[in-house]
Amino acid sequence: MPHAKLLVANRGEIAIRIFRAAAELGIKTVAVHPADDATSLHTRKADESRLLPGRGVAAYLAIDQIITAARETGATAIHPGYGFLSENALFAERCAEAGITFVGPTPDTLRRFGDKHQARALAQSLGVPIIPGTAAPTTLETAQAFFKGLGHGGAIMVKAVAGGGGRGMRPVLDASELNEAFTRCRSEAESGFGNGDLFVEKLVRRARHIEVQVIGDGRSVSHLWERDCSLQRRRQKLVEIAPAPKLHPKLRNGLLEAALKLADAVDYKSLGTIEFLVDVDSGEFYFIEANPRLQVEHTVTEEVMGLDLVELQLRIAGGAKLDELGLSRHAIPAPRGMAVQVRINAETIASDGTVKPGGGTLAAFEPPSGNGVRVDAYGYGGYRTNPAYDPLLAKLIVHSARPMLTDVLNKAYRALCEFHVVGVPTNIAFLQGLISHQTVRDGAADTGFVEANTAALAARLSSEHPNLYFAPIAATPANGANPARAGAKIDSTDPLAVLAYGQAQSQGRSGSTGPMGEAPMPDGMIAVRAPLQGTVVSLAVEDGASVTRGVQLAVMEAMKMEHVISADVAGIVRAIHVAPGDTIWEDQALLIIEPTHSRGDARPSSAPCARMSTTSSIPAPLSNTARSSSQPSASAEVSTISSPAVQPTAWSPASDASTATSSAIPTAALP
Repeated sequence: MPHAKLLVANRGEIAIRIFRAAAELGIKTVAVHPADDATSLHTRKADESRLLPGRGVAAYLAIDQIITAARETGATAIHPGYGFLSENALFAERCAEAGITFVGPTPDTLRRFGDKHQARALAQSLGVPIIPGTAAPTTLETAQAFFKGLGHGGAIMVKAVAGGGGRGMRPVLDASELNEAFTRCRSEAESGFGNGDLFVEKLVRRARHIEVQVIGDGRSVSHLWERDCSLQRRRQKLVEIAPAPKLHPKLRNGLLEAALKLADAVDYKSLGTIEFLVDVDSGEFYFIEANPRLQVEHTVTEEVMGLDLVELQLRIAGGAKLDELGLSRHAIPAPRGMAVQVRINAETIASDGTVKPGGGTLAAFEPPSGNGVRVDAYGYGGYRTNPAYDPLLAKLIVHSARPMLTDVLNKAYRALCEFHVVGVPTNIAFLQGLISHQTVRDGAADTGFVEANTAALAARLSSEHPNLYFAPIAATPANGANPARAGAKIDSTDPLAVLAYGQAQSQGRSGSTGPMGEAPMPDGMIAVRAPLQGTVVSLAVEDGASVTRGVQLAVMEAMKMEHVISADVAGIVRAIHVAPGDTIWEDQALLIIEPTHSRGDARPSSAPCARMSTTSSIPAPLSNTARSSSQPSASAEVSTISSPAVQPTAWSPASDASTATSSAIPTAALP
């Protein structure tokens, strides 16, 4: 037995995933949570649960209190999951000082790979290709000079030195955008990782994002093949596929060899991912970063390899070697079939493609099941989501024994049709349209595909996808949004039942802190309301301040990005209802302005006074991971959503290039 008791310094679905692996090894487990996360399902999946001081993300980032919780519960090991403290070298050191095993890489490896610039320098020294860029930390002046040096049509990606997951990363197409991008990236990186250092890279406009799963025991390393993570939005992945479809064998071997070279150089221990961009036009690949931790998408590798990666992590942390585990480099078997993971987020997608995090109370949460279907989730009926945390609700993973992309996408589509969620808006309908698109089914999507097509896909959300479940609530929208009226299962003759249902639905829409609970405003005043749910990062004004139209009022963080809230009218700030660190719901009043009739402000006094700057909207589709909307796609269908595959009534999957035939499943034939 590798460990006597394991504390998981994380929450939600990944904490549950780790608890299950530990239980199968006979290891006792400890969950941690602040008071505002007490109803998260992970608190019920461990052998014991410990309350952390504080609230929100900050509680999970507090090293001292995590160590204290481990000591007080007798935990001999800590697994950080992903995000939070998973790549924090200081945390790993503090665990060692306390005599607690850190389930992950060594502090030295965390420092070298956690710092993207150090990782780039290591890759360059080993002869692994990297994208041209600047040294870190890069000043704004240096970034401006680098941008200018790229010449006409040049573009860059601003990147945070620390962390990952899309936080602290923004594409810049025009020099005039660079100052604001630097400000937002630095702030996001400081709040998320405690390090605001930045650097910039030349933008690869059309790319595939391929990552290699590595595993090491501190003496030797092996790979567990690769994954394609090109289907992403704002550098945040939505769909992952293993193995990567339509990858030339020579290119695959080059990626695997480069990943092993990097892992060997640091005597890698535990799980890790080496990530690359493949230029669609040239066929060249570039190292972009290493993630020294368990990845969100580790599940698809598990399905095609028949392995439990968390169990392997725990065994290696307990001293096991790769050869003892049957994972020496020359013993790694080929992948079995193909697997896909889709991330189900609590969010709303407007017809123009604008994406906002959503929330509410889950009136129903019924995941699909069946052969080759797996769901890692933490939702349950009655759970009220918390805007302080990531909007990820569930990961749907499907596996097909045949290595055909069309087969596994057919299965993923059907499973999404069986996923029943009520009370919280989700992206299920968007995912159904995405994986039905011919470009995706052809394996031809690049990293800019989702952003280039978000608006077109969102416009089709009202399309009728089959609901392969009984919906007790009438008129359930396709995207899982709250229904407007009670369904047949509610006894309409019982006023208490109807009232209880109505209260649950109103809470799901706005929560107790939303507009429904606000006091009326004095005549002539205008409320600046939150355009989306999230956390207040900073306020730029004080009570009594005079503001002009367009001036910055506040900054919010949502979906791992910062969003600037600007004034739509000139006036005087008469009240401020929030403070930095507050988590708020969409449409909640941030502050109150008494409008003045300054020149250029012709809005009526009743108009809502809030707008987000361009930093909060979906960036122009670019790569590193984004692509310019003016660039041609890998397929002629990128710029239009006219494929019959998007229309369930005439769903006709295209055949995969690996075979001349495929098993098309017309939607009309589904039960």
